[in-house]
Amino acid sequence: MRDGAVLLAEHHVPATDHPLGTVLVRTPYGRRAAMDAVGSRVLAVRGYHVLVQSVRGTFGSGGVFDPMVSEERDGHDTVAWLREQPWFDGRLATYGASYLGWTQWTLMTDPPPELRAAVVLVAPHDFAASVYSSGAFAFQGFLAWSDLILHQETGGLLATIARGVTAKRRLASAHNGLPPADAVDTLFGGRAPWFRPWLAHPDLTDPFWDDKRATAALARSTVPTLLVGGWQDLFLEQTVAQYRALAERGVDVGLTVGPWTHLAIGTRGAATVARETLAWLDEHLAGATGRTRRAPVRVARTGDGRWWELPEWPPPTTPREWLLGAGGRLSDGGAESATSHPDEPSEPASRPYESAQAVSRPDGPSKPADADLTPGSGDPAPPVCAEFRYNPADPTPAVGGRLLTPDAGVRDNRRLAARPDVVTFTTPPLDRDLVIAGSARVELDHAADPPHADVFLRLCDVAPNGRAHNVADGMRRREPAVGPLAVELDPCFHRVAAGHRLALLVAGGAHPRFLRNNGTGEPPADAVGLVPVTHRVRGGTLTLPLTEDHTLFPPTG
Repeated sequence: MRDGAVLLAEHHVPATDHPLGTVLVRTPYGRRAAMDAVGSRVLAVRGYHVLVQSVRGTFGSGGVFDPMVSEERDGHDTVAWLREQPWFDGRLATYGASYLGWTQWTLMTDPPPELRAAVVLVAPHDFAASVYSSGAFAFQGFLAWSDLILHQETGGLLATIARGVTAKRRLASAHNGLPPADAVDTLFGGRAPWFRPWLAHPDLTDPFWDDKRATAALARSTVPTLLVGGWQDLFLEQTVAQYRALAERGVDVGLTVGPWTHLAIGTRGAATVARETLAWLDEHLAGATGRTRRAPVRVARTGDGRWWELPEWPPPTTPREWLLGAGGRLSDGGAESATSHPDEPSEPASRPYESAQAVSRPDGPSKPADADLTPGSGDPAPPVCAEFRYNPADPTPAVGGRLLTPDAGVRDNRRLAARPDVVTFTTPPLDRDLVIAGSARVELDHAADPPHADVFLRLCDVAPNGRAHNVADGMRRREPAVGPLAVELDPCFHRVAAGHRLALLVAGGAHPRFLRNNGTGEPPADAVGLVPVTHRVRGGTLTLPLTEDHTLFPPTG
């Protein structure tokens, strides 16, 4: 590297006199575990040179590992080194997931002329947005990631897997300690010097984040790029944004999104990733004739498990509005009802969950462990249609969702909904299927006392047996927490079957997924106080982007 650091790499040589080009993989996770879905040997057998390089400060490479910061410079220096190698023929592609994808985006901020293709899996281009886009720090995932980085070179694969499985328990002292930055330093013995500065800079406009962003790549790169994401992946929003930015500029870009979490991309998604990666490289690096991809977008629809090939994402949709009301009601505001007729009775008001949906009272009787998601009987609407008390000393827990850890993904949310610090708005059973394609939007008339609060939102699909599976989430830190609030939920492609219900959960946090709001207004890194917060919702709307199966295939010819 230009500063004299020497980075170690392994070169996998194809057994052919006519190689197809070179694939560069830059990783902090070790040269033998760099490619979780498409092994370097598989690519070499295919006919590609593969260079797997350990980024600085990891697995014997020189220099100090400072997450995200050095990859743009080191990536370009690596390409300069490649140009001097007798086996490099000027045809280059990049490949990798997560941090390996980040290294690709940094290279594409100023793409080298040799770069003919990129395959980016579940990866961010903007690290600042990954940790603070909601205003609340994405605590659980990046604490577990830091723990992995610190210990990955001291044990083998099984030890690394075991640490991932036990991370939530082992890291609990930092999740719950105060102040958070000190708790993390104590847990790691000061060996993760990057973490305190992350916590200490919650303002996304702070210049601190400038060298941790590769957003320029979306405006500059013309490299044909395959993007692969998961509906339950932490970086889903950025994967979709990457696709839209490149597609709008006419870049050759493919988007595949499966029913996967971040980690499942290399297990459940491995066969799909391998097939699509090899096809993309064969076309764009090796120069195979003809298109290897039938449509730009290939997405799995949750709720029925079907895969769809689409000309764009999102497909054409029609917005449909539901109204949040007293008694935990979620009423269809559209002209053409997709729910039960309003004059049909709801479930009996004697259901145990009814009182908690309208107003949650932490000093009252607790809700049952598996609460029913049926609305109440519909008494006259009070000025406040829902109220709950969030206590940071006993924070609302995170249940599944878009995490970096093994407990990510779709879960049954009945126990979460049963808590007194969660309110739920639920529709009657739907009388026909609904297909959601894109990002739902929630608008609330919300206030909190004291006015230092978070609002966590979760859209669920509730089956007739009561199971409530999460579909999309949204989170917003509010300072001050008074007045109208609009939150865009995660992108999704989901079929809600007739007879199911929609449920919208509203809470004051999701601990430790997001760093809890202490209710004091203190800087997040140094907060020590714990003040309960009362949330009041006076109404609101849920707007869903809906589509029909017949509109997903525009007529041709």
